[in-house]
Amino acid sequence: MRDRMGKELTTIEVVKKSKNRIKNIWLDFWLLMLYEIGMNVPFHSARNFFYRISGMKIGKDSYIHMWARFFNPAGVEIGNGSIIGDHAFLDGRARLKIGSNVDIASHVLIYNSEHDVNSEGFDPIEEEVQIGDYAFIGPRVTILPGVKIGKGAVVGAGAVVTKDVKPFEIVGGVPAQKIGERKNKNPRYKLGRARLFQ
Repeated sequence: MRDRMGKELTTIEVVKKSKNRIKNIWLDFWLLMLYEIGMNVPFHSARNFFYRISGMKIGKDSYIHMWARFFNPAGVEIGNGSIIGDHAFLDGRARLKIGSNVDIASHVLIYNSEHDVNSEGFDPIEEEVQIGDYAFIGPRVTILPGVKIGKGAVVGAGAVVTKDVKPFEIVGGVPAQKIGERKNKNPRYKLGRARLFQ
């Protein structure tokens, strides 16, 4: 038996790949179930229950609106009082840590795995993503692997974040660049309630 690159595999490698394939088929099925739950269950508490039994860590008073999608939810950690907008994509293949009182708008894509375009096998590269407390991520933002967004930072709508954002910086554009700085350096607010039935 050979792998996708044509390399001859040992029996041990075949067994290992077979186990990995079965594990991935199960994960893909479970991700489909989570998507169906996220799409059809209009109650935050019920959705959070299923997200938590999938291994996701969700803090007190944190909510994920409907139509969210995931890769490996067990790698996702959300602090207290954070709200994730509808149609979000949260990648947990490497660790994704979202702090407390973080406001993430609709249609935000957060990736922590990408392909190494220079490797012979187009191999994956996984890097942790961190979003600090009190950060605001605008609608349709894309955050790429390895990025750290500091406490209180603001990412403007439609930005593509390819490098770290310092605390309280305001960034926007493609790729995201600094366009300002937040004045309140000691935020203490709590976000309003999540939208009901969304």
